[in-house]
Amino acid sequence: MYSIIDIESNGDGYRHECIIDIAIFKFDGHRVVDQFMSLVNPEAKITHYVQKLTKITPKIVKTAPKFHEIAKRIIEITEGTTLVGHNIEFDYRMLRQSFQRLGYDFKINVLDTIPLAQKLIPEAESYSLGKLTESLGIPLINRHRADGDARATLELFKLLMSKDNDNEIIQKQFEETNAKSYVNRVKELTQDLPNEKGIVYLQDKNGNILYSDFMSDMNKSVKYILNSDAKKWEKIQKKCEQIHYELLGHKIIGKLILRNKNIIKKEDLPFGLYYKSEKYIVEKTKLNKGNIPLLKFQSFTQGIKVVNFIKSIPEYADVEILKQKISLKGRNEIWTTSGRSLGEKSFIILEKGKIVSFGFYKYYNQIQSEKTLNKLRIDIKPTITLDNELKLSLLKGDFEIIKYKI
Repeated sequence: MYSIIDIESNGDGYRHECIIDIAIFKFDGHRVVDQFMSLVNPEAKITHYVQKLTKITPKIVKTAPKFHEIAKRIIEITEGTTLVGHNIEFDYRMLRQSFQRLGYDFKINVLDTIPLAQKLIPEAESYSLGKLTESLGIPLINRHRADGDARATLELFKLLMSKDNDNEIIQKQFEETNAKSYVNRVKELTQDLPNEKGIVYLQDKNGNILYSDFMSDMNKSVKYILNSDAKKWEKIQKKCEQIHYELLGHKIIGKLILRNKNIIKKEDLPFGLYYKSEKYIVEKTKLNKGNIPLLKFQSFTQGIKVVNFIKSIPEYADVEILKQKISLKGRNEIWTTSGRSLGEKSFIILEKGKIVSFGFYKYYNQIQSEKTLNKLRIDIKPTITLDNELKLSLLKGDFEIIKYKI
């Protein structure tokens, strides 16, 4: 049993798109046994490009059902079927992220008509839905609308089935698409990870944490780990079965959360920033024994970026001004930055230049009062020091700083 699907989105940014039009035809290999078509109110803007392409405007979808109102029907019609689409990756992703917003993990076997057509109709000049169906004499009415594109995909799928008499190619393609190969497993594990800052927890099937860290781009970094040839990632690659994450606005907050959970990362900082012969230079710290660097870096490239930033600010030509800028000595302050979500901020508290607490608060809260701070603050272990990260943040101006009375 197959569910032939087409979805139109509102054209918003990647992973932020919303469904505005959906059509599904339940096909038993001979005839359509059920169907579902609906406009969807995205509860978000529709880009001008999409409005022009689909002729779907905010006015048209204003009274249409919202996704949560049609979710049950989508599950009912697709249950026990294979989801078929022309570039099915897009339609499947749209369904998964729409269901995820409702707290439901939607999973189904899928089949893509593009690679099928490439194998069964190798002489075709183009495999775009419009050009392919035109070349095959398949009518495509109401182009760029879900019902029109889904009907055309259905007719294309029927033709492909007729060309594959023994169903060997379709079966092989199905197995290739849904095989529990490592590539597909990585794709499945990472498809819902946002390209944003946060802490990622890579876990085994029992929920045990295999690896966790703060990442500036969670999706990109996890894909690197799971696809790397480096031996140090082999165990994680074999055992990782689930991934959870926390959105966070800054690396320091992430490190504080991890260290408070006794997840301590040994960070190698082999390069240092030095001031020699009236110039800022980046060198390996082991070549400068006895000479304390102004800042430390994980890589030479990171150090050079900081040097270029310093050069862009004329007053830092005086190294004493730079030292004063990044000095932590005697600082009694509250540092604030973005939080885990819209409407939230995070903070750290420094007493005598050392971090003593961190926490989160809503924009409307006033955190300067001792009473409010005591409710929100999470005290940290006195052994936790992040002096180098704090100095880098001071240099870059990552935090808003408020004076704090002890």
